[in-house]
Amino acid sequence: MIVVLGPASQDLGRKVADLLKSRIVSVIFKTFPDGESYLRLDGDVKGEEVVIVQTTGPPQDAHIMQLFLMVDAAKDLGAERVTAVVPYLAYSRQDKRFLLGEAISIETFIKLIEASGTDRFLTVNIHKEGVLKKFSIPAENLSAITLLAEHFKNKGLAGAFSLAPDKGALELAKEADRVLDGGCGWLRKERHRLTGEIRVEEKRFNIEGRDVIVFDDIISTGGTIAAAVKMLKTQGAKRVYAACAHPLLVGEAQRKIMQGGAEEIVGTDCVPSPVSVVSVAPLIAEALAKIGV
Repeated sequence: MIVVLGPASQDLGRKVADLLKSRIVSVIFKTFPDGESYLRLDGDVKGEEVVIVQTTGPPQDAHIMQLFLMVDAAKDLGAERVTAVVPYLAYSRQDKRFLLGEAISIETFIKLIEASGTDRFLTVNIHKEGVLKKFSIPAENLSAITLLAEHFKNKGLAGAFSLAPDKGALELAKEADRVLDGGCGWLRKERHRLTGEIRVEEKRFNIEGRDVIVFDDIISTGGTIAAAVKMLKTQGAKRVYAACAHPLLVGEAQRKIMQGGAEEIVGTDCVPSPVSVVSVAPLIAEALAKIGV
């Protein structure tokens, strides 16, 4: 098996390859002055099982184009089978038509990744599990929440309360609670479909003097998490942490969350960032070994 180090996930790809004791193929890439992408696989992949590790965090469109080019090049160069490992799947939040005339972005992505020649698809904490049903190739979703919870447990936070920022993320809080064993709950929020503005409804929890960790799949602009942290602090929480699989941290997100009273933001290397202290390499390597790639 060969692991191709996508430009957006070189460190993570190398960790996965090390765990699997697999040969590495690097990628030579650049952006032309007019903005077009150039890419070359720096190694032979003919007749090989190829795993391409490439996240699609910001700049999403550039990283997605690189992914398509890598998959297509690998198949064109004779790869036996190509598995695309996309730790963060961009556009997965646009999985249906909310307003008349909208593109269903994730369906477009799926059509293109399959047309490029992908034989199997692997991602981590996809925003909505139902998106996997839109693939016609084998597609699997992994969860990094247990790894995040174990990180906090090792920091001495066993017994912390696990909180989801909305009902849709409750399963994440339940998964974390199976490690931390301090109870769990969820908040109620509303998002304005045109402005994107978030409102978090006040909800009481039995957390006075306790540590609380807010778990989510994605932290983007940080508005929801910042509001949650501030509310928890007013209810007497001792310390509040924010944790996520995909720390996009757009703009002033990190500052907003910390100013809201958070002790720390902890993310994974699904998306490289200053807070990506938990690696999903063992999770990905284990999944690849199980499916016999």
